[in-house]
Amino acid sequence: MAISDNKIADTDEKIFVGKGEQAAWLTLALANRHGLVTGATGTGKTVTLQVMAEGFARAGVPVFAADIKGDLSGIAEVGEAKDFVVKRASEMGLKFQPDQFSTVFWDVFGEQGHPVRATVTEMGPLLLSRMLDLNDVQEGVLNVAFRVADENGLALIDMKDLRALLDAIVPSGGKKAADDEDDPLEPIRKAAQSFGNVSKATVGTIQRQLLVLENQGGAKFFGEPALTLKDFMKTDSDGRGIVNILAADKLMQSPRLYATFLLWMLSELFEELPEAGDLPKPKLVFFFDEAHLLFNDAPKALLDKIEQVVRLIRSKGVGVYFVTQHPIDVPDKVLAQLGNRVQHALRAFTPRDQKAVAAAAQTFRPNPKLDTARVIMELGKGEALVSFLEGGGTPSMVERVMIRPPSARIGPVTPEERKKIIDASPFKGKYDTAIDSESAYEILQKRIEGTAAPADGSEAGGGGGILGQIGDIAATIFGTNVRRGRLSTGQVIARNVTRSVTNKVIGGIVADVGKSVGGQVGGSIGRALVRGALGGLLRR
Repeated sequence: MAISDNKIADTDEKIFVGKGEQAAWLTLALANRHGLVTGATGTGKTVTLQVMAEGFARAGVPVFAADIKGDLSGIAEVGEAKDFVVKRASEMGLKFQPDQFSTVFWDVFGEQGHPVRATVTEMGPLLLSRMLDLNDVQEGVLNVAFRVADENGLALIDMKDLRALLDAIVPSGGKKAADDEDDPLEPIRKAAQSFGNVSKATVGTIQRQLLVLENQGGAKFFGEPALTLKDFMKTDSDGRGIVNILAADKLMQSPRLYATFLLWMLSELFEELPEAGDLPKPKLVFFFDEAHLLFNDAPKALLDKIEQVVRLIRSKGVGVYFVTQHPIDVPDKVLAQLGNRVQHALRAFTPRDQKAVAAAAQTFRPNPKLDTARVIMELGKGEALVSFLEGGGTPSMVERVMIRPPSARIGPVTPEERKKIIDASPFKGKYDTAIDSESAYEILQKRIEGTAAPADGSEAGGGGGILGQIGDIAATIFGTNVRRGRLSTGQVIARNVTRSVTNKVIGGIVADVGKSVGGQVGGSIGRALVRGALGGLLRR
């Protein structure tokens, strides 16, 4: 196939990535078989990532990529015909044509892009435990907390919800006097203890880990409006895929938050998207930079879940590309799923480096013309060993190629350019203002305050609306909505009957409400919640 200009280079079926003795083409129909981009610092991984992102965008495939150093943001601006760019393009038989791509900037901290939020309920106990670096006992207690929340209709949206719930499941200390009021949170405490011992010390440790996460800025990630992942899967007015760039320079200061956040996104895509089979091109391509952070010190159970998600998400039409320094950074089970490979130079200065070079060479389909292990150490900047899937999904023989120059800017955008792009974003205003909905914290506070004597002498804690009105009517019938003091035996019995009747009536109404109310809170009412492979909430 001739390659005389950009229009011919990128077709509806293939992306032109580079050229050596043979042209290196990434087949779009096989791009959801995942990939790996590796190489030492400064060897050209970011440029390769940009070239691939541009190719996918031209083909109408939306892209999500984490931008660790800020360099990838230049994809939003027109490329410059610099001498080295024009020269490299000419050597490949290309005519350099400057281009730019529709880009949306995102930022967990809301500083360099639209805020990215998830609810605690959506995150799930498995990933949150990973984020907090909890041990098995602490993770077990966190699972108990989520189970209690799910069964009691307590929506966990932000950090204060989780803190309030953890406080609520701690066993009450000391003995109550005979005439003391019932502990309003006693049912929750009993529910938690029914799943196993929940100690105050363990809950305290989890609370301290939450404080560490909050000090790292993690609290900004939890809240509403929560991210709708379908907003990543958009095309622009020209039919090109929108490139979603996550500003991750600050996020990288909290490696566990970074890795867990991207893993949450991957798991959400896995759970939300329907089966699609083999498509002519992916629905979305997901680039995971600094991928070693995902696997460092991860327990085997989590690694097994990651391998499962990576293996099965292909059939949902999503391609996942891991970007890291060494192939040995990725576990073998995951590595086996990555069919499209780009290997930049590695330097064998240490025994680990030598092992990485040998491992990298062994992952390629051998080429009789190349000594792969030797070439890996000889590659210059911008050069790479490439093997993409072809035909029936078999890897091509490894080739030494020069990566084509990007069409958009190489290097970061300025703060002014970034602000202009954010202001013109189609999601301007959708995520920028946080919303504090009524959730677990507010519900638990109402239950606690309901034990005090309200100024108007009525029973507090019933809440407003129809549910509160039902409780008030029942309380009036049985004469139990009087100012709190020491109740007579008859009043205690009547109060318990009131609660029983009210709970049954409310339970029936809530079951119907849960079927019709949308949103985070409505989704957790009137039905048992189901969690997916990585503990996230299945919204079905």
